[in-house]
Amino acid sequence: MVNDPIGDMITRLRNASAVQKEAAHMPYSKMKEAVALSLKKAGFVGEVSKNGEGAEKVLIVELKYHAGQSAIRGVKRISKPGRRLYAGVRDIHPVKYGKGALILSTPRGILTDAEARKVRAGGETLFKIW
Repeated sequence: MVNDPIGDMITRLRNASAVQKEAAHMPYSKMKEAVALSLKKAGFVGEVSKNGEGAEKVLIVELKYHAGQSAIRGVKRISKPGRRLYAGVRDIHPVKYGKGALILSTPRGILTDAEARKVRAGGETLFKIW
C-alpha cells in the first residue's frame, strides 16, 4: 500500500519520462485525475484517460516530449503526509521564472500557481514541476 499517492504519481511520471515511455499508468483516484488534468493545462503532459472498472481502474497519462526532451525536467514534492504545508495567495510565486508550475490543492480544486493567483485562492502546496 502506498502512503503518499501524489508522491507515487509524480515519481511514476518522472521515471516514465526518464526512459522515454509514451504513457504512465497508475491506480486511479479522483485526486490523481484532477492533478493530471492540471498538469495537462500547464502543458507538462498530453491526454489523460481512465480505463477499467471498480478496483481495477487505471489512470493513463500520456507524456509530452519536445525535440526528444521530456516536458518534465524535474519535480519536487513539497507537502508530504508527515508535514502538510500551506500557502496563502501572497506566498505563491512563479516557479523557475515562470517556466515551471506549483500545483496547489485549494477550496476551488487543484490549481496551478498562475490560476491560484488569478482567482486569489491559497491552499496546500502539493509539488513543484518544471
